[in-house]
Amino acid sequence: MKRLRWQILVVAVTLVVVALLLLSQQPITVITLPAAAPGGIYTEALIGSMGRLNPMLDWNNSADRDINRLLFSSLVKFDSRGLPQPDLADSWGVSADGTQYNFSIRQNALWHDGTPVTSDDVIFTIELIKSNASLFPQDIKDLWSQVELIRLNEKTLQIRLPEPFAPFLDYVTFGVLPKHILESVPVDQLASAEFNLNPIGSGPYRFDRLLTSGGQITGVVLLANQNYYIAPPFVEQVVFRFYPNAITAFDAYERGEVLGISQLTNDVLQSALEERSLSVYSSRLPQMGIVFLNLNNPSVSFLQNEKVRRALLLGTNRNVIVSHILRGQAIIADSPILPNSWAYYEEIEKFPYDPESAIQILKDEGYIFSAGSDVRSKDGQQLVFTLVHPDDEIHTRIAQSIQNDWTLLGVRINLQAVTYDSLVNDFLTPRSYEAVLADLNTTRTPDPDPYLFWHQSEATGGQNYAQWDNRTASEFLETARTSANFEDRARLYRNFQVVFAKEMPSLPLYFPVYSYGVDVQVQGVQIPPLYDVSDRLALINQWYLVTRRALEEATTIPETAQP
Repeated sequence: MKRLRWQILVVAVTLVVVALLLLSQQPITVITLPAAAPGGIYTEALIGSMGRLNPMLDWNNSADRDINRLLFSSLVKFDSRGLPQPDLADSWGVSADGTQYNFSIRQNALWHDGTPVTSDDVIFTIELIKSNASLFPQDIKDLWSQVELIRLNEKTLQIRLPEPFAPFLDYVTFGVLPKHILESVPVDQLASAEFNLNPIGSGPYRFDRLLTSGGQITGVVLLANQNYYIAPPFVEQVVFRFYPNAITAFDAYERGEVLGISQLTNDVLQSALEERSLSVYSSRLPQMGIVFLNLNNPSVSFLQNEKVRRALLLGTNRNVIVSHILRGQAIIADSPILPNSWAYYEEIEKFPYDPESAIQILKDEGYIFSAGSDVRSKDGQQLVFTLVHPDDEIHTRIAQSIQNDWTLLGVRINLQAVTYDSLVNDFLTPRSYEAVLADLNTTRTPDPDPYLFWHQSEATGGQNYAQWDNRTASEFLETARTSANFEDRARLYRNFQVVFAKEMPSLPLYFPVYSYGVDVQVQGVQIPPLYDVSDRLALINQWYLVTRRALEEATTIPETAQP
């Protein structure tokens, strides 16, 4: 019995030791996570109609540009901060003097028909841009007419500029066309070429077929390019369907015809926000609402006083403009450089609505109410001037809001509504205005270069409509325009923004916002800040509809084994 009790004791002790050892171990935990997988069909309602699927011809058709964004590639693309990133060109180099750019095209870049993409294709496309066949603006054609193109080899080319120009990479974002297919098409017949309805590109998606009804093109079907030089997109098929406006596009979504809506305008935005199955994405547009002030008009010489200009901005309730008039579809602007840009200065001086401070500034500058007047004046000159504005409903309401705000300061403005063409051609261009409410548009120019709008040399004949004459600011812009170093340019643009905020040559109001709807079942969607509306599709390679289950094993080292 003694021997048996001893054996039982040994077994019991052994079991306790084993139990303690097991308890000290962290068991293996299996976590099941969803992961993107190839497959699925994404259908989007495009507002507009298709013209021609050719990047030479899509400048004025946003629906075409949206589709071409997926079909064609460019030498360089830009990220959300406006920094250049590789696309067809996997690398590039710039000479020390900033006049020579060497581009190296990816070895694995192929056209959708399997033909390699070469430097000849790039040179061929640039020659087309310069021709009368393209719909590119004349200033872009003029730039390309001044450069020298040199084919170094099948995959490398050199572009020589007549002088250094840091924003040059903006100009190499054009969609590259296949020379081996289009070189036989006469330039004057490009617009009617069969290629425009059956395109061959090198982008993440390839053309499959057109959808038609009653002899009209109603949609376009694209298939994932399995030979895409980066990685094939997850979504196997993208279908674009055309609708005349956001209302019909939203109706199509509610009927289950589409999973996305290319634009949610104010007339459908509230309904879209209330739709639980629809995710609404918003992003800043490359535009700025601004009040240009004529600093060289003797009839309003008081606008030459930077303190008066500061008072006008402080006395403008931009929150009301953004929240009520624009229904939240804008963000307040504090700088002429777009927020989120690599050149934007986060510490720029802000100008919150502060009518009391605005009134005090005007008093300090000697502008007082004379007997029986509700308008401030100084030396017999009243603070009275005319604000020209576009004659549409939104701009009219903004102008009226500004008028009411400035009345509280003792400043009277008369409103003059004109067509937008007249506003530009009859008032801004000839400088025959006192103040103008306008939209400053920098679409398709990710580089933040504000030279054209604020440099001294552009005051006559250029786009420096305010005729701001500040030598220090102009020097910052000149140097930044010729430097290839982003850190140096960022410093120079920071300095420029500080000077701009101090002098406030015109009054920045807001940056409009673009809203876009995608069904919640589409995952991985991100919308970066937009430099063109088609940028909303820039990250479509990361979207997915189909998932697989991924096993992830996590283990923890036993405590007893830890040092």
